[in-house]
Amino acid sequence: METAARYIFEAGMLKRVKRSGWWAEKVENPESVADHSFRTGVIAFIIARMEGLGEADANRLCTAAVFHDMHEARLGDMHKITARYIEVTKELERKVEREQAAGMPPPIQNSILGTLDLSEKERIILKDADYLECAFQAKEYLDVGYRGAQSWIDNIGARLKTRSAKSLHAKMKTMDSNCWWKGLKRLD
Repeated sequence: METAARYIFEAGMLKRVKRSGWWAEKVENPESVADHSFRTGVIAFIIARMEGLGEADANRLCTAAVFHDMHEARLGDMHKITARYIEVTKELERKVEREQAAGMPPPIQNSILGTLDLSEKERIILKDADYLECAFQAKEYLDVGYRGAQSWIDNIGARLKTRSAKSLHAKMKTMDSNCWWKGLKRLD
């Protein structure tokens, strides 16, 4: 129980690790890695279903998205400027994930470590979800005045691979990020 509780506390660290790339755009209080991982999970599920995967596979990708940045509890969120000088490899990320899960009961440890053991198609969908979440966040920042966020939207659009992610990206660019609540207010 102690190891599981420690892992859960460490996962909570992601609520305090900020997505650091936005500081270059002068966003003073960007979303956390946990915020990013949550919406990436939602997007991964949606893209998986749009790409014809079954519900079980969509659930698997949603779970993978929740865990995909767990290593950032120890490594932090390095933006692309930092990455120019310091390379965090997939091998290092896996090492951190193995250390984080060490001591867990074997079925839980194996499940955690196996969460990101994806097929090529699943990896593409998860990466598209990861990118697309950043694009949606950029659109929200753009809509409140961070003009530099437009370049993030454009750069991400060029990296997307799946038809569904490209379609969602194209539609998102034409929308107001506040559209979801328009018409929902109770006006009596």
